[in-house]
Order: sequence, then C-alpha cells, then structure tokens
Amino acid sequence: MKEILTNIKLTLSYDGTNYHGFQRQKNALAIQEVIESCLSKIYNEEIRITASSRTDAGVHARGQTINYYPTFHNIPEKRIPYALNSVLPEDIRVLESEVVPIKFHSRHDAQSKVYSYTIDRGRFHSVFWRLYSYHMPFSLDIKAMQEGTQYLQGRHDLSSFCAAGSNVISKEREIKMAYWSEEGDLIRFYIEADGFLYNMIRIITGTLIEVGRQKIAPRRMLEILEARDRRLAGPTAPANGLCLEKVSY
Repeated sequence: MKEILTNIKLTLSYDGTNYHGFQRQKNALAIQEVIESCLSKIYNEEIRITASSRTDAGVHARGQTINYYPTFHNIPEKRIPYALNSVLPEDIRVLESEVVPIKFHSRHDAQSKVYSYTIDRGRFHSVFWRLYSYHMPFSLDIKAMQEGTQYLQGRHDLSSFCAAGSNVISKEREIKMAYWSEEGDLIRFYIEADGFLYNMIRIITGTLIEVGRQKIAPRRMLEILEARDRRLAGPTAPANGLCLEKVSY
C-alpha cells in the first residue's frame, strides 16, 4: 500500500455527449476512465480519483470537482491543469488545481451542489444548443413554473422525484434554492441542494414543464411532493439539458 503524501483537488468542465456518464463502466467509455488514464500518464503511476458527483450519460459539467493522491507530487500545483489538458480530449478540461488536506473528500465533504437545466423554446432547435438543451417549441407559462418551484424549497422527502433503482436509505434532501431564468429562446432552471437523488432534477424539471404547459396546476407540485409517489410526478426530462454548475465545500 502506497504512502499518501499529497491530496490534489481539481475543478473540471466537460461535455458529456460522448461518454456513458462520469463513473467508470465495464463496457462503455466514461469520463472517470479518461481522466484517470491521463493522470496516470502525466504522473507515470496509477492514479484513481474521487468525484463530487457521478453525473449520468449525456450530462455536462462546468464545475465538477475531483481529488486524488499522487505518490510523488512532482508537478507544480499551478502547472497541473496545463499538463493534464495537454493530454485530455478537447471535451474535458481542468480549470483549477489546489493542494488540499489529506482528509478532504470531494463527495463526502460537499456542502451543496448547483445544477442547471436548459430548455430551448425556439421554433427549431438551435444548432449551438442542440447538445446542451431540451427542445420544447411550445408555449410555457414561466410564471406558473416559478410558482410551482416555490413548493420545493426547504427540507423534504423527495421520493416522488426519485427514479426507481435508487438504493439510498434516506430520500430527504434540503433544496436551498430553485428558480427559472429567461434569455431569449432559452429558459434555465437552477437548483441547489445538499444532495440529489437518482434523476431527481430531471424528474422535477419534467414535472415543472407540465406546469408550464398548463397540464397541471402549480400547487399540484406540493401535493406530488407530499405523496412521496413517483407515479404522480411528470416525465423525466432528457439528460442533455442538465449541467453540474458548482460544488460548494
């Protein structure tokens, strides 16, 4: 067992289009595999990483964080992004690097995470946003969507917005912030919480879209939340509109 001398934290951005999620897979290419391979190359030793979030296939990130323990800290801290970016593919980039305490853990020490979900309301899907947004060329009542969002604030059991297959013990999470913003044809949902359940944001987004299309009333969000029943919530929005914006420690 190697002696742990240094703990390095990196902040990453990536386009998740060409990957089968972040977490290493047996039969498909994942972002973790690519990063570990490139880190092992520049350090000339096997490197394994820990990530703050295991984003799903097709999900993007502007502020993912990871940490790892090189045996020999032979690359100056500020040069790590340059060294790693020189061997990473163009759809993965290291933005920042820093030495952190040995006990720091990217996932366990995270206090909150901010995600965004982007919807393109244009008549035709923008060629520039086609990989990073969900195309919904329909009239959406943003005011109603904002109203529905308010019922999510605070600490709740979010079972209604969790996909089947989750094995977490508690489905209580605290939603610290949630709102919609508009910029031309694009509308974007921002949500910050102390943790997220499997497909939670995409299910919430899909349900709020139903509110925006006036298929369900805004107050129905509270009833769905309190029911703790996934069958009552809306459809799961596609992965490509979702982006991990920031992780706070």
